[in-house]
Amino acid sequence: MTRTSAPVAAPATGTWEELVTTALLGTDRRMPPGTGPGPEAPVALLDAAAVETVRRRAGLRPARAAERPQPAPEDPRPPLPQAAARRLAILLADRPGASGGGRRGTAPDLTELLPQWLATANARGFAPPAQLLPALLDAARGRTDLRPAALEFAGPRALWLARLNPDWRFALRSTPGGGAALPHLDDADSIRQLWQDGLFAERVALLSALRSREPAAARDLLATTWATERAEDRLMFLDSLRTGLGPDDEPFLEQALADRSRNVRATAAELLSALPGSALAARMALRAEACVAIDHMQPTRPAQAAPATGSTVATPTITVEAPHECDPGMERDGVVAKAPAGRGERSWWFGQLVEAAPLGTWSRRLGGRTPREIVALPVTDDWQGELHAAWCRAAVRQRDAEWSRALLGEPSAPEAGGPGAVSLAERAKLLGTLDAAERAEWVAGFIAAHGLSEAFQLLGVCAVPWAPPLGRAVVDALNIARDAGSYPWSFSGVMGLAERCLDPSEAGRLDALLAVPDEPENASPGAGGYWAEAFQRLVTTLRLRAAMTEELNAS
Repeated sequence: MTRTSAPVAAPATGTWEELVTTALLGTDRRMPPGTGPGPEAPVALLDAAAVETVRRRAGLRPARAAERPQPAPEDPRPPLPQAAARRLAILLADRPGASGGGRRGTAPDLTELLPQWLATANARGFAPPAQLLPALLDAARGRTDLRPAALEFAGPRALWLARLNPDWRFALRSTPGGGAALPHLDDADSIRQLWQDGLFAERVALLSALRSREPAAARDLLATTWATERAEDRLMFLDSLRTGLGPDDEPFLEQALADRSRNVRATAAELLSALPGSALAARMALRAEACVAIDHMQPTRPAQAAPATGSTVATPTITVEAPHECDPGMERDGVVAKAPAGRGERSWWFGQLVEAAPLGTWSRRLGGRTPREIVALPVTDDWQGELHAAWCRAAVRQRDAEWSRALLGEPSAPEAGGPGAVSLAERAKLLGTLDAAERAEWVAGFIAAHGLSEAFQLLGVCAVPWAPPLGRAVVDALNIARDAGSYPWSFSGVMGLAERCLDPSEAGRLDALLAVPDEPENASPGAGGYWAEAFQRLVTTLRLRAAMTEELNAS
């Protein structure tokens, strides 16, 4: 049986966008042009899309010559060394495999090396070859994670190209102000004019640039129009005050606590709680102190060395009495009254109070003890998890390394994370408050004690390239997994991180792992061959990264 459909008229200008919108919404909600409702609507949509596709590929109708575009701006940065330019062309020409699975073989994944190449090129201050700009923009179009580094490297000529090709419009949206030059930060009149009349993206870029250089001037500029800004704009502008946040910002943020937008109030309260000397922090400390105390009379069993008389001894214990209501003052200071589904109101309010209180509060409140001693104290009535989780959030917000160490505990602890870290995500955030060397050492100890099964998220917060102790711990753990006869697919995430983050100087130490190992009796069939491939790919990738760095360092 042959079906015929009505002829489709030639699409008018802009029809492609209409067809895409119709396809996204569905023909039951929006009809294709010139078509009524019914079972033929989807067919008509596909016919119209086919005609429009041919028309777009065939070319454009002759028209009056448009005004010739202005020449592309000059890029004053030095050009790439020739070897580095050839390497960039290879990286941009590589595309992820369409299979989406299966055996990767020994070839490096070039798409995963492109971000690292761009970061190094940007650090060296090079300009890209003009002929590679289209491929660079195409790569950034398909990968949002690549856009910041790619657009920084592409420079002003990428924005010039983006204005000529609709497929690259993302570059204009991703660049504050669409590439419009910001006024000189010493030109007060131009700054004031752009702030009053500029587009939103231009104003955000201006405020961020000014804040990074003169925090007080940026805050004063924001204050001139604060009362007339939209709520969503006020939230974005207020977020820019995180840069250079200091005590001088407190009066402005205190005023924002009375804002009509709940999100603005919450952000202002968060920023004030990050200032331990602020009035809000003092108010939250008083509220939190009223909920937490030391009870010296709690009985516990004596140590094994004591006589087995069955008697008990008193041990200092933290007691918790959560708030019974969320009063207007608490709400004004950023406490969210309505608890999420599945959370008790009192524990929800209590966690917010402790999170916002300065961590210095607790040494004074709990007998002058150190953070490590405080964290070691028992807590009554199952409040330990809630209290320690709130301290975790406070340590991250206030960037307090001493409290982070106490909450993390020893990496070799049986619970693999210390008493306060209730999740891997929280451990990763706590590690972010430590310096790079200490962070790497802690994660290396964690891997040595517990293996790689839970280490992926922790490895993600470590500085690249990994410090030697961390690199050795990862390689040793992979080698142990290989000797156990497991399939390497279980460690593919860690192996991928190692390819990008392991120091290239470690390549020589891995040569001994390239041979196919003898498989244990209970090993997975063929696992040894897969491991040999995985280590070969790791070594090849490390040497390729070393070559990339040498090429970019060439004069």
